[in-house]
Amino acid sequence: MSANDARTVAISDGPVPKHEQLRALIEKRCAAELAPGSALPSERQLCEEYGVSRITVREALRQLVAEGTLVRIRGKGTFVADHPARSHLHLASFHEDMRRLGRVPTTTVLQTELRVPPPSTTSALGLRAADRAFHVKRLRIADGVPMSVDDAWYPEFVAPDLTEHELTQSIYELLRIEYGRPIDHAEQSIGAIAAKGELARLLDVPAGAPLLAFDRVSFSGAVRVEHSYSWYRSDRYRVQMTVTDPAQ
Repeated sequence: MSANDARTVAISDGPVPKHEQLRALIEKRCAAELAPGSALPSERQLCEEYGVSRITVREALRQLVAEGTLVRIRGKGTFVADHPARSHLHLASFHEDMRRLGRVPTTTVLQTELRVPPPSTTSALGLRAADRAFHVKRLRIADGVPMSVDDAWYPEFVAPDLTEHELTQSIYELLRIEYGRPIDHAEQSIGAIAAKGELARLLDVPAGAPLLAFDRVSFSGAVRVEHSYSWYRSDRYRVQMTVTDPAQ
């Protein structure tokens, strides 16, 4: 839609507030003419195109961001949101999951260390008090956009030289190929938290944005090989599941 086309659309005083009229017009424009990831014109340009004030534009954009139609990226602008990745509950690495969904996965390693884990992880992995584990914290990215932060622990006896390997790739594949520890089942809980501090910064979301929080213990046979916490952007990731009646 050109600026001239936009100005032919009447936004006027009436029972429907101007920002609601503008929100509907921009939503229609996103659906009909702009591909996911496309940049929206600047606030100034939208003011000129639709003949409304900046306050009206900002309120319309705020609503569309809250609804998930648009996404704001700090320092870059406002963009048409992609459809969230929808993952069925199943055993797969992040790389496998994103490739299956047609996304391009990348990983940034934030931290690696070998030490005695916190009591919650020692208990989850069934370790003795003095047993050490590798701590690997990573930022997971899909199609260039931050998707999740993974904070995981692996017992030292399971993968003795884990941090000597390339950890931007799938650790599940590494466990299977290098250590003969394929992950075949897991116990997982899912909750919700509000983003703050480092999590908000890494995931490029405002403080208070909702995140999906995963707590998983993964097994290879009877051996507990991973305890991980993962925090996913809820605007970028959905979990789907099939619910059945156990009595049937």
